[in-house]
Amino acid sequence: MELAEIRNELDKMTSRLVDFRGSLDLDQKKTRIAELEEEMVDPSFWNDQQNAQKVIGEVNELKELVQTFAKHEETLDNLLVSYELVKEENDQDLFEELESEVQELTEALNQFELVILLNDPYDRNNAILELHPGAGGTESQDWASMLLRMYTRWAETKNFQVDTLDYLPGDEAGVKSVTLLIKGHNAYGYLKAEKGVHRLVRISPFDSSGRRHTSFVSCDVMPEFDDDIEIDIKTEDLKIDTYRSSGAGGQHVNTTDSAVRITHLPTNTVVTCQSERSQIKNREQAMKMLKAKIYQLEIEKQQQELDSIRGEQKEIGWGSQIRSYVFHPYAMVKDHRTNVETGNTQAVMDGDLDKFMDAFLRSKMD
Repeated sequence: MELAEIRNELDKMTSRLVDFRGSLDLDQKKTRIAELEEEMVDPSFWNDQQNAQKVIGEVNELKELVQTFAKHEETLDNLLVSYELVKEENDQDLFEELESEVQELTEALNQFELVILLNDPYDRNNAILELHPGAGGTESQDWASMLLRMYTRWAETKNFQVDTLDYLPGDEAGVKSVTLLIKGHNAYGYLKAEKGVHRLVRISPFDSSGRRHTSFVSCDVMPEFDDDIEIDIKTEDLKIDTYRSSGAGGQHVNTTDSAVRITHLPTNTVVTCQSERSQIKNREQAMKMLKAKIYQLEIEKQQQELDSIRGEQKEIGWGSQIRSYVFHPYAMVKDHRTNVETGNTQAVMDGDLDKFMDAFLRSKMD
């Protein structure tokens, strides 16, 4: 990179920070922090534990946004000073240090911009993620278990908590279905990029002839709702069943009927939860999952109506995969919505998904 190019990059970053300041409305956020902190010093603040946790979460989120922006502004100011110094001194070591720091700030601003993009309703919520293998028995069920590991690894890199709400093991290997609750700030905002059909092409380890197989797994992602979200679900529209739960691989078998299955009769939507030993807690979690599914159905209905008005035709079915993972005859993972691809399939399966999520979120802003 030449010195003129560095100057150009610094000008771009200055412009970006001006844009960020405008979209963030920092003064309003600082006012909100002050209001919440005043609420937190009230002696009765901890009387409502659930509300207290929400307030603390909002304060921390707002503070992190404001402080991160201030840190990036300060870093840019320091780089502008360093640029003038390099220009005067013509020192190669100083130049290389400046070049490296400019690249670091550019990457940091890209990540910060992504956080700002996550401003849709419920983006900040926890995510409920479901995996359902397609036709193909053991082959597709094994692919589902690979995706389960991939999303668990991704969540770990974000320091998110992963709870298994429901797990149905495969007959020989893999899983028939699994539902995860992924807890963390903006979990749904990131993971909504993963909703769709995922396609695997590989030499099957279950085929003695060593033939190439194609497997499909659908991934469904919904936000987890707090109890104060108003979604109209009538009691008379629900069918609630209880049954004996069994954990992954037959572990943690419960001797009571603590697992809960809720069917929403008007939409024939079914949710199950067996993560807790308490039937009451499983029922509460199942109702949150049902709210999420009903919300998702409503969003899809609105989208279909919009597509109908626009005259858009979208193929529905296993052919409409969002991403392909090819292990043979070559190595490549390609997202068909954004055309982002990589040859490092192992890194992707180890949870390196940010490049795909980043491109998808940015494409929604175009």
